[in-house]
Amino acid sequence: MSRRLLTVAGALLLLICDAAAQAPSPEAMSAARKLVVTLKIADQYRALLPQLLLKLRPVVAQDRPEIERDYDAMTAPGSEIYTPALTSMIDQVAALYAQGFSIDELRQIEAFYAQPAGKKFLEKSDALAQASAQIGQAVSQKAADELKQRLIEALRQKGHKL
Repeated sequence: MSRRLLTVAGALLLLICDAAAQAPSPEAMSAARKLVVTLKIADQYRALLPQLLLKLRPVVAQDRPEIERDYDAMTAPGSEIYTPALTSMIDQVAALYAQGFSIDELRQIEAFYAQPAGKKFLEKSDALAQASAQIGQAVSQKAADELKQRLIEALRQKGHKL
Protein backbone atom coordinates (compact mmCIF):
# COMPACT_ATOMS: atom_id res chain seq x y z
CA MET A 1 0.00 0.00 0.00
CA SER A 2 2.78 2.48 0.84
CA ARG A 3 4.54 1.65 -2.43
CA ARG A 4 1.39 2.54 -4.38
CA LEU A 5 1.05 5.77 -2.38
CA LEU A 6 4.68 6.67 -3.12
CA THR A 7 4.15 5.98 -6.82
CA VAL A 8 1.06 8.21 -6.94
CA ALA A 9 2.81 10.94 -4.93
CA GLY A 10 5.83 10.76 -7.24
CA ALA A 11 3.64 11.00 -10.33
CA LEU A 12 1.82 14.02 -8.88
CA LEU A 13 5.11 15.66 -8.00
CA LEU A 14 6.38 15.16 -11.55
CA LEU A 15 3.19 16.64 -12.97
CA ILE A 16 3.40 19.65 -10.67
CA CYS A 17 7.09 20.21 -11.42
CA ASP A 18 6.47 19.82 -15.15
CA ALA A 19 3.59 22.29 -15.07
CA ALA A 20 5.68 24.76 -13.08
CA ALA A 21 8.57 24.35 -15.52
CA GLN A 22 6.26 25.12 -18.44
CA ALA A 23 4.71 28.20 -16.87
CA PRO A 24 6.54 31.30 -18.09
CA SER A 25 8.14 33.57 -15.55
CA PRO A 26 6.53 36.92 -14.75
CA GLU A 27 9.44 38.64 -16.53
CA ALA A 28 8.91 36.51 -19.64
CA MET A 29 5.18 37.23 -19.54
CA SER A 30 5.85 40.95 -19.23
CA ALA A 31 8.18 40.90 -22.24
CA ALA A 32 5.69 38.77 -24.19
CA ARG A 33 2.78 41.10 -23.36
CA LYS A 34 4.83 44.06 -24.56
CA LEU A 35 5.51 42.20 -27.83
CA VAL A 36 1.81 41.36 -28.20
CA VAL A 37 0.98 45.06 -27.83
CA THR A 38 3.67 46.07 -30.34
CA LEU A 39 2.40 43.46 -32.82
CA LYS A 40 -1.11 44.90 -32.34
CA ILE A 41 -2.58 41.44 -31.91
CA ALA A 42 -5.39 42.85 -29.76
CA ASP A 43 -6.26 45.25 -32.58
CA GLN A 44 -6.56 42.31 -34.97
CA TYR A 45 -8.90 40.59 -32.53
CA ARG A 46 -10.92 43.79 -32.06
CA ALA A 47 -11.32 43.99 -35.84
CA LEU A 48 -12.94 40.54 -35.84
CA LEU A 49 -15.39 41.34 -33.05
CA PRO A 50 -17.92 43.30 -35.16
CA GLN A 51 -18.31 40.29 -37.43
CA LEU A 52 -18.75 37.98 -34.44
CA LEU A 53 -21.28 40.31 -32.83
CA LEU A 54 -23.17 40.65 -36.12
CA LYS A 55 -23.47 36.87 -36.35
CA LEU A 56 -24.67 36.64 -32.75
CA ARG A 57 -27.27 39.41 -33.11
CA PRO A 58 -30.08 37.36 -34.71
CA VAL A 59 -29.47 34.46 -32.34
CA VAL A 60 -29.59 36.62 -29.22
CA ALA A 61 -32.14 39.25 -30.29
CA GLN A 62 -34.53 36.76 -31.91
CA ASP A 63 -35.84 39.43 -34.34
CA ARG A 64 -37.29 41.43 -31.46
CA PRO A 65 -36.69 45.19 -31.96
CA GLU A 66 -36.58 46.00 -28.24
CA ILE A 67 -33.82 43.43 -27.73
CA GLU A 68 -32.00 44.51 -30.89
CA ARG A 69 -31.80 48.13 -29.64
CA ASP A 70 -30.36 47.05 -26.30
CA TYR A 71 -28.07 44.54 -28.02
CA ASP A 72 -26.74 47.26 -30.33
CA ALA A 73 -26.15 49.60 -27.39
CA MET A 74 -24.37 46.91 -25.39
CA THR A 75 -22.11 45.92 -28.29
CA ALA A 76 -21.36 49.41 -29.62
CA PRO A 77 -17.70 50.26 -30.34
CA GLY A 78 -15.93 51.00 -27.09
CA SER A 79 -18.21 48.67 -25.17
CA GLU A 80 -16.61 46.79 -22.30
CA ILE A 81 -18.64 43.64 -22.98
CA TYR A 82 -15.76 41.80 -24.61
CA THR A 83 -12.94 43.12 -22.42
CA PRO A 84 -12.65 39.81 -20.49
CA ALA A 85 -12.32 37.86 -23.74
CA LEU A 86 -9.78 40.34 -25.07
CA THR A 87 -7.73 40.18 -21.87
CA SER A 88 -7.83 36.38 -21.91
CA MET A 89 -6.72 36.29 -25.55
CA ILE A 90 -3.82 38.65 -24.86
CA ASP A 91 -2.71 36.59 -21.86
CA GLN A 92 -2.90 33.32 -23.79
CA VAL A 93 -1.02 34.69 -26.80
CA ALA A 94 1.59 36.25 -24.51
CA ALA A 95 2.03 32.90 -22.75
CA LEU A 96 2.47 31.21 -26.12
CA TYR A 97 5.20 33.68 -27.08
CA ALA A 98 6.81 33.46 -23.62
CA GLN A 99 6.99 29.67 -23.92
CA GLY A 100 8.43 29.80 -27.43
CA PHE A 101 11.11 32.44 -26.94
CA SER A 102 13.60 33.46 -24.29
CA ILE A 103 13.18 36.81 -22.55
CA ASP A 104 16.10 38.20 -24.55
CA GLU A 105 14.60 36.97 -27.83
CA LEU A 106 11.22 38.51 -26.94
CA ARG A 107 12.91 41.83 -26.28
CA GLN A 108 14.85 41.65 -29.55
CA ILE A 109 11.72 40.82 -31.54
CA GLU A 110 9.77 43.61 -29.83
CA ALA A 111 12.62 46.07 -30.49
CA PHE A 112 12.58 45.20 -34.20
CA TYR A 113 8.83 45.63 -34.57
CA ALA A 114 8.96 48.93 -32.64
CA GLN A 115 11.38 50.36 -35.24
CA PRO A 116 10.19 51.91 -38.52
CA ALA A 117 11.18 48.86 -40.59
CA GLY A 118 9.30 46.55 -38.22
CA LYS A 119 6.23 48.79 -38.25
CA LYS A 120 6.31 48.89 -42.05
CA PHE A 121 6.62 45.11 -42.16
CA LEU A 122 3.57 44.76 -39.89
CA GLU A 123 1.58 47.13 -42.09
CA LYS A 124 2.43 45.20 -45.24
CA SER A 125 2.52 41.64 -43.83
CA ASP A 126 -1.09 40.72 -44.70
CA ALA A 127 -0.77 41.92 -48.29
CA LEU A 128 2.63 40.24 -48.60
CA ALA A 129 1.26 36.96 -47.23
CA GLN A 130 -1.65 37.02 -49.68
CA ALA A 131 0.60 37.86 -52.63
CA SER A 132 3.08 35.18 -51.58
CA ALA A 133 0.29 32.60 -51.38
CA GLN A 134 -0.90 33.56 -54.88
CA ILE A 135 2.64 33.26 -56.23
CA GLY A 136 3.00 29.88 -54.54
CA GLN A 137 -0.23 28.64 -56.07
CA ALA A 138 0.67 29.89 -59.54
CA VAL A 139 4.17 28.40 -59.44
CA SER A 140 2.85 25.11 -58.04
CA GLN A 141 0.20 24.88 -60.76
CA LYS A 142 2.76 25.58 -63.49
CA ALA A 143 5.18 23.05 -62.00
CA ALA A 144 2.41 20.44 -61.73
CA ASP A 145 1.43 21.00 -65.37
CA GLU A 146 5.05 20.72 -66.54
CA LEU A 147 5.73 17.64 -64.40
CA LYS A 148 2.56 15.98 -65.65
CA GLN A 149 3.61 16.56 -69.25
CA ARG A 150 7.15 15.28 -68.64
CA LEU A 151 5.88 12.18 -66.84
CA ILE A 152 3.38 11.43 -69.60
CA GLU A 153 6.14 11.77 -72.22
CA ALA A 154 8.49 9.53 -70.21
CA LEU A 155 5.77 6.89 -69.78
CA ARG A 156 4.98 7.03 -73.50
CA GLN A 157 8.66 6.45 -74.28
CA LYS A 158 8.42 3.31 -72.17
CA GLY A 159 5.56 2.11 -74.37
CA HIS A 160 2.54 3.13 -72.33
CA LYS A 161 -0.44 4.57 -74.15
CA LEU A 162 -1.72 7.67 -72.43
